[in-house]
Parts: sequence; structure tokens; C-alpha cells
Amino acid sequence: MKILRVIASMNPENGGPCQGIRNSIPALQSLGVYNEVVCFDSPDAGYLGSDDFIINAIGPAKGPYAYCTALQPWLLKNMARFDAVIIHGLWLYNSYGTFKAWKHFKKQNANAPKLFIMPHGMLDPYFQKAKERRVKAVRNWFFWKLFENKVVNNVTGVLFTCQEELLLAREPFAPYTPNAELNVGYGIPNPPVFDSGMLTAFYQRCPEVANKPYILFLSRIHSKKGADLLVYAYNILYKQNNAIPALIIAGPGLDTDYGKQLKDIAGPNIYFPGMLSGNLKWGAFYGSEAFILPSHQENFGIAVVEAMACAKAVIISDQVNIWREIEAGNGGIVIKDTHEGALSGLEQWVNLEESKKVAMGKNAQNTFKKFFSVEQAALNLKTIFEDI
Repeated sequence: MKILRVIASMNPENGGPCQGIRNSIPALQSLGVYNEVVCFDSPDAGYLGSDDFIINAIGPAKGPYAYCTALQPWLLKNMARFDAVIIHGLWLYNSYGTFKAWKHFKKQNANAPKLFIMPHGMLDPYFQKAKERRVKAVRNWFFWKLFENKVVNNVTGVLFTCQEELLLAREPFAPYTPNAELNVGYGIPNPPVFDSGMLTAFYQRCPEVANKPYILFLSRIHSKKGADLLVYAYNILYKQNNAIPALIIAGPGLDTDYGKQLKDIAGPNIYFPGMLSGNLKWGAFYGSEAFILPSHQENFGIAVVEAMACAKAVIISDQVNIWREIEAGNGGIVIKDTHEGALSGLEQWVNLEESKKVAMGKNAQNTFKKFFSVEQAALNLKTIFEDI
């Protein structure tokens, strides 16, 4: 089987979908599935050549819509080489541009590849409801009426990372009548094996918690992630019991207005080590008691799954779309994305018996292996593509 991925950019700095592609391709290759990528980056982009698969950079693209004149000629010339094409993301030209080329190709060729689109959470109703996104919500409504409904409703199928994303995608736009809604899953590689050097590196960055219990929040410092709810709740709980585990709030964004406000309202025993990567990040995961993310919207939550892979229980809001799998596997505590929810989650964890904390962490790791390993996601995708 040969799969072509179409995405606006594969620049690693963008993270998200392009990192998902990088995670997925090696696992698919081990199953005998060939992958290639076409994107709108410039052919002289600095990151090119560092991946073990072919990236066709045919850009640069123009404007906020990422319009790329080279896309349709390239697809019409190369599409016959593939059994399936996956569009990654909506709202940019890689979506409708690929769909147009596919329709044209099908008229002239009896054996056209199957075409799928993977929204990566972009059909979540949150993005149409959030007050700070009103202008983008109006833009998306027009784009849906003009372009995206034609894509979503006429491709072979729509690919989702989890069941909750599939269900939520039915809400924000009409008409919404996909030919197939396919929960293919999403996965991350296994974490590096624990090494004491990881903890040493993290403790050097955050010496206040060296060899002490702490709960970890690791994400972008942004209002969407609910870190203010967490600080509010922790301040209350700490006043009641100053023997509770420390709270680590790690991630980029401390220099923003929101980040500065967060630090201003943080009470004792809350620490902000900044962005963590490499050994620092894994040390933070392995050294933690539990991971917490009271986010207002999260399509998958890679950091959540990384914590689970390290056998750490997770305390998450029911706005993190993988909450159903975690709750069913008893791998964490599911809360509301409110002040009361954050406080309840912390209280439940602090009052949990030690043996039950350990058991929940093991359950989290088992849930990761069952649903969120990159190997399982690759097998799901291959099986679905063979059957559809």
C-alpha cells in the first residue's frame, strides 16, 4: 500500500499534524506501507533532508490561505502512484486544492486513489464558540459554505483521532454528511526508558521539588489550557493542607500577558520552570505523581498521552477528547473545565490511597498501549484502508 499525505507545511517548528505524520510513518513502514508527503514549503527549507521519507516541497505558498499554484499539476502527475491520499487539516488550500485535483483525476482515470481528510480537531465546536475566535469563526463559516463542505462530504472518508472528536465534528457545520466517519486513532512513540540522568536534569532546572512529590502541568501557557483554573484550585487546597504535593506548571508562554497574570496569582509551592524538552521533559514526567490538564479544548493531548506512557495517572477535563478512553480504562480522573472541577480533581488525587495511585498509573500505561501507541494507530489505519 502507498499513501500520500498532503499538508500545508512540514516544518517541525509547527508541531501538531506534521509531528503526527512523523510519528506515524515509521510505524506504517514496519507494516509494509509506503508513505510520501507533499507540502507547500519552499524547496530550500532548512529542515528538508532530515527525515527518512520523501517530502516533496513544492512551495512557497501565498497568503493566509496558503495558496499554492504547483499543487494541482503535481497531484495530477503523481496521484496514480498512490492507493490513498490523506489531506491533513482544513481551512487551507491543501484541502480544497487536493479535492479539486482528485475530482479531475477521477474523470480521466478509472483507478483513482481513495481520498481521505483528517481534520486534526479543526471541526471541534469550541473553535466556533470561543469569544476570542469570533472573526475566525465567521471566516470558517464562509469557508465551509464555499469549499470545505464539498471536501468533507464527498471524499472517501473522514479520519478522526478518537471517538469524541468524531462525535463533536457533527455539531458546528451543516450540511455535514460524510461518506464515512472513521476513528483511526492517533499514536505517539514509546517514551525513552527511564534514566536517573533525566531526573537530575529536571531537578537542576527546578531544584525546589528535588526528591519531593509534585503534580505536573505541561502544556502551552494559554487561557485555553485552563492553567488559571488549576492555580486557583491549588491555592485553595494548599491553604487547607500545606503538605500536599507541589504543583509544576511547565511550558512556553510565561512571557505573555496571560503567563504573567498566572505567576502573579500563584501562591506558595507552585513553580514555573518554563519550556521543557528532551531529558528535562522526561525527567519531569517520570518524577511526577500525576499529570493534570483542565483544558477547555484539546483534540488529543500529546502531553497527556506521554504522561500515560510513563505510567502516570492523568487528571483531565472532559474537554480533552480522549477522556472516554481514559475513564473506561480507569487511567485517571475526569473533571469539568471549571474552578470547581479543578479543585475536585486535585482533592480526589490528594486523598487517594498510595496503592490506588500506583494502580491508576499502571492503568494509564495500559490504556496508552491499547489505544494510543503509534504502532496500534498505524495498524488501525492500515486495516481500515484495506477494508474500505
